[in-house]
Amino acid sequence: MLIQSSNNVKIYNLSAGKSLPEWLSDRKKRALQSKDLDIRRRVELIQDFDMPGVSTSIKVSKDGRYIMATGIYKPRVRCYEVANLSMKFERCMDSEVIKFEMLSEDYSKVVFLQCDRFVEFHAQYGRYYRTRIPKFGRDLKYHYQSCNLYIVGTGPDVYRLNLEEGRFLNSFQTEATTLNVCDMNPFHQLFVCGSKEGKVEAWDPRARNRVGVLDCALHAVTPDTQVLGIPQVTAVKFRDALTMGVGTSTGQILLYDLRSNRPTRVKDHRYGLPIKTVDFHHLNHDLVASMDSRIVRLWDRNTGEPYVSVEATSDLNDLCLVPNSGMMFMATEDKKMLTYYIPNLGPAPRWCSFLDSLTEELEEGETAAVYDDYKFLTVEELHDLGFSHLIGTNLLRAYMHGYFIDMRLYRKAKSIIEPLSLTRYKQNKVKETIDQQRSSRVQLQKLPAVNRELALKLMEDTKAVDDAEAVGKKSAAKLLMKSNILNDSRFKDLFVNPNFQIDKSSEEFRLLNPAVSRLDKIREKRIKKALVEDQFEPVEGASVQNPLLDDEFSDSERKGRKRTISQSDASSSSSDDESLRNEIKLQHKIIRDEKFQKRRLEREQEKLEGPKFMALKPGQKFQGFRSANDQPKKKLVRASLGERIHLEEDVNKIKLAPSAGSREMTFTLPQSERVTKAREQAQHHHEERRKIIRSANHLRTRGRGRGGRGRF
Repeated sequence: MLIQSSNNVKIYNLSAGKSLPEWLSDRKKRALQSKDLDIRRRVELIQDFDMPGVSTSIKVSKDGRYIMATGIYKPRVRCYEVANLSMKFERCMDSEVIKFEMLSEDYSKVVFLQCDRFVEFHAQYGRYYRTRIPKFGRDLKYHYQSCNLYIVGTGPDVYRLNLEEGRFLNSFQTEATTLNVCDMNPFHQLFVCGSKEGKVEAWDPRARNRVGVLDCALHAVTPDTQVLGIPQVTAVKFRDALTMGVGTSTGQILLYDLRSNRPTRVKDHRYGLPIKTVDFHHLNHDLVASMDSRIVRLWDRNTGEPYVSVEATSDLNDLCLVPNSGMMFMATEDKKMLTYYIPNLGPAPRWCSFLDSLTEELEEGETAAVYDDYKFLTVEELHDLGFSHLIGTNLLRAYMHGYFIDMRLYRKAKSIIEPLSLTRYKQNKVKETIDQQRSSRVQLQKLPAVNRELALKLMEDTKAVDDAEAVGKKSAAKLLMKSNILNDSRFKDLFVNPNFQIDKSSEEFRLLNPAVSRLDKIREKRIKKALVEDQFEPVEGASVQNPLLDDEFSDSERKGRKRTISQSDASSSSSDDESLRNEIKLQHKIIRDEKFQKRRLEREQEKLEGPKFMALKPGQKFQGFRSANDQPKKKLVRASLGERIHLEEDVNKIKLAPSAGSREMTFTLPQSERVTKAREQAQHHHEERRKIIRSANHLRTRGRGRGGRGRF
């Protein structure tokens, strides 16, 4: 039994714990119970209260003596007798049960709505009769006064089957395209059905006509709700003669008073999942129970305040509240059918009244948690206490990143170390005072172990920034700040991780260095210019003679001089680009010569070492130096795409070799219909080409045989 607490309300999960297989003998079960603590503490309220695969729906009979549940696989129904707390019988069916209804006070008369459009009637001994409806059904309700069975499904019709006369009556014609759910008011027998369009239609069985329509999709959209799409009606339930609850596919519950066409309250589950069941619990509290596939919420009908919530580990399919008690059953997407007991909602049912005394004993003797007598300590805390030598003994229990230790032992060690805390405090204060005095002295900057030259350069830039800011040179400081990355945590690994060490002998660095050097020179020029602008200001009244503005020159001479200056600027920039290109070419040449020298030395070394002799590995057989699938490189280059696909060993890869150079590109084709179609087309074109060549050769040979020239 698992105890949970939500909103100061205790919830007892009676289905939690390990379950023993049926094929175990009683002797082995007793042996397991004596050894395993979880099996000993479990509460098996009803024996074999589960399904082979999934449970779809669950109900309690009107007399409260039987519980019926349906599930798969194979499709079946199980009946449990609460007097014996065990299963009474089990019946398998031809198809899965969508909904079922108990027609009598007990299990003797039951009707099942199946997924293959069959409606199956069962008596106490087994299946009694089955019939079929025109369309797939989704829900059914029984009207006791007229003995009519109402069935709704994927259509606008509400089928009426009279069980007294044994025939179908005229159907109700609704305005909906699909009907999802239906319900019958037990006080005045008003029949309602929810549609896919988000409307609820009400019908009077006595007059056989529609008496009202509620637009729930429109009322579900409020400022407090989150609605995505058009809400469908997925659950309908009456509380009394006037109150009705409606659940939508977008996760809202609407409470209506039948005297008004507007909801009195709208509650949102906030999960966006369809509401599967809406029910009312008014024994001790006026509560509404709403369930989606994830959670069951119980909340106050008048205020909307949450009371308690129950979550399960698997998706939920159906909810059944046991009348006049605080117990509930849930059908889930799992083998186990869940059983919960909430004492605050009401007492336990009469057939399991021992639960009241059990829960009272648990509440009175509030036991401490399993780890309340233990203290969790990390490895560092163990070293501080001097318990590092206990690691590996029975006094410490390893858990995650530390150990559990007995609380009594921890308190003794803490009391011994406590007098040393004042001494440690004094030492820390003295250390802080010494550190403050040292900070005022001259400090030597330590270079990092990785990329020292880059760090030294950045430190110089930082010092230049401080000097510029001290003098008031703001523009130069801004230019220097842009390149400072020492204080940026994103580039921390650049000076710590050896993998980021700059290798000046690498080919990439040598090719990139000329461009970096040029950028450094341009940056230095900009900084010098900014320093000049910060230090000097223009003199009023003084001007430099500009040859372009002199009156002695004509317009043509000015244009010529202007063109000459612009040409000189362009030539200077082009000369810089030319010098950069020359430097890069020189580096390429040096690298190429170094590779050539390295290959020549390797060849000379191989000649000095002499020939190498190779031996076959044990178990290997010599098969030659070329495989049968190897093709000449020239043949692969000249082949078409379709031929290349067939020549390659791996049909999913295409290798392209250029006409010059030693590099090769490989393309991997995805396994899709387009690739398959392209391969088939290439094969088809190849076969067509062979047929044309074969027919041409045949005609040419035939013409020569007749003594003439073949025409083609």
